[in-house]
Amino acid sequence: MFIMYLRSALMSALLLGSSAAMAAVDNASLPEAVQAPAGQVMKLWTLGEGEITYACREKADEAGAYAWVFVAPVADLTDAQGEKVGTYYNGPTWEALDGSIVTGKQLAVAPAGEGNIPLQLVEAMSDSESGLFSDITYIQRLNTKGGVAPAMSCDASSLGQEQVVTYAADYVFYIAE
Repeated sequence: MFIMYLRSALMSALLLGSSAAMAAVDNASLPEAVQAPAGQVMKLWTLGEGEITYACREKADEAGAYAWVFVAPVADLTDAQGEKVGTYYNGPTWEALDGSIVTGKQLAVAPAGEGNIPLQLVEAMSDSESGLFSDITYIQRLNTKGGVAPAMSCDASSLGQEQVVTYAADYVFYIAE
């Protein structure tokens, strides 16, 4: 029970810096690498709250050296009213409650400050014929809080161990004009 309280308190603290009621994104104020391309308009803003799993693994290019490696994210996506609209998970994949799915290819990242995963621009692809995510063309990850690899050591004695860290980010969905 106490652990659940701590996790809830930590996530609440992470969200204090997030844009919970963002009406529009000022792309001109963002690093150029993660700005939405010309000809795109925002369709939906969501808040993603979740966890990222990291595993301690041996570095492929350096025998005897170890590092925390990204495994997978999972996050609930809520709209500006706090209503759940979908889920984000490994792929990367965003799945709406209506069953529509969009996957993506990372195009660019930009630093988001100490202790935060980077901002991101993703080109989106959907096979869904209808639904919330059927026409999405680009997705931005903005206002990230947390989510970086654990600070604890990763060495031969911790090889294979997994650690889960919390994070929050705004996910902004675009469609072509």
